[in-house]
Amino acid sequence: MRTLLYNAGPIAHMGGGAWNEHEEQVFPAGMAIMIVDGQIENIQDSCEVEMEFDINGDSSGTTSGIKLHDLEGKAVVPGLIDAHTHLLWGGDRSNEISLKRKGLSYREIAARGGGIQATVRATRAASDDELYRVGFMRLRNALRNGTTHLEAKSGYGLSTKSELRLLAIMDSLNGRPDAPSIDPTWMGAHDIPSGVIQREYVEELITDQLPAVREQGIARSADVFCEEGWFSVDDTETILQASRDAGLALRMHIDEFVDGGGGDLAASLKVVTADHAYCTPIDQRMRMMNANVMTGFLPGTPYSMGMPWPDMTEINEHKIPYTFATDFNPNCQTLSLPFVCSLMVQRCNVDPLDALRAVTVNAASTTPHPSGRRHGVVEAGGVANLNIVDSPYWEAMMMRPGSTPFCATVLNGEFIPIEH
Repeated sequence: MRTLLYNAGPIAHMGGGAWNEHEEQVFPAGMAIMIVDGQIENIQDSCEVEMEFDINGDSSGTTSGIKLHDLEGKAVVPGLIDAHTHLLWGGDRSNEISLKRKGLSYREIAARGGGIQATVRATRAASDDELYRVGFMRLRNALRNGTTHLEAKSGYGLSTKSELRLLAIMDSLNGRPDAPSIDPTWMGAHDIPSGVIQREYVEELITDQLPAVREQGIARSADVFCEEGWFSVDDTETILQASRDAGLALRMHIDEFVDGGGGDLAASLKVVTADHAYCTPIDQRMRMMNANVMTGFLPGTPYSMGMPWPDMTEINEHKIPYTFATDFNPNCQTLSLPFVCSLMVQRCNVDPLDALRAVTVNAASTTPHPSGRRHGVVEAGGVANLNIVDSPYWEAMMMRPGSTPFCATVLNGEFIPIEH
């Protein structure tokens, strides 16, 4: 059966290219979207389809074998893509917020037994069923906030057995018709396990974990936390070169706390995306752009950790492409991309269209849809992933950080109403 969405408000389709003007990115109100087999078949004037299919004012139901949805002038945006999450982990580190307010740094909290190692212990202790259940709840939360696809990292196992288990649970969650699809990333290089010498763990990553991950065949990418106090630039390069040789795409965490030279390495390796990047100097950002490396900003991190906001002025002046993502993790427990966009629009003076681009078409370039079809856009031939904004203005997506701004999401062609 086909599905027809008609009487749409403005459609921020995002199909016009990376830096095109507003009018090239947004269709005016009054269009209709025909969906067939999970794919957008065409976009045309609502009056034409109402006459063609003799709708006669029916607002919903079925006619001529077509499911009808009258959008009543509500705006449409693409399905959102969360290009950086740590989806699966156990335990609760909410107590660390009190330590932060007392002045302890991220590294000091870790030295006290908190941080990543605390989550590793809790994750290893959790059963597969527990992790599956919490993973599904998180995916449904993301869907409620308009996310139709997300990248998800392992990294809270830090052993071959535990990392493979996390990837396997991701794989079992992937492809559910009632949840966003998942692009799995192996991140065994998230931290050094307690009691293990760093050089020995790097060797384990390359000679033990990576071959096992490759044989398992679930992870599409590898990621490394390249940061002072975690993995050096040299160790990161060694791990990523081996990962590339094993057939994995490359991602990086860089320069979250200090400029550690991660930008230059990202440009040299031509990784897909280098995320955080708060402390990366502009000359390295330019080299990254020239090497087609996406910069991934994670606004929830400065929000939750009290860090300075990224200065977007020079970045936008140089038209450096970027994504926004939630960085969902025990320290940053949000899966709302509208909230993330609101932070960047309201606190960093980012244009709303640029914010939408960062969580749709730009994010799609770093995390492809499993079907192989284009997503992050509303266009003929693309995946039928889109959101109906509860407003005649698509910009309303940026204005409701405390609740979902959407009244419905279309996931792979399936119309899913959202209760408020």
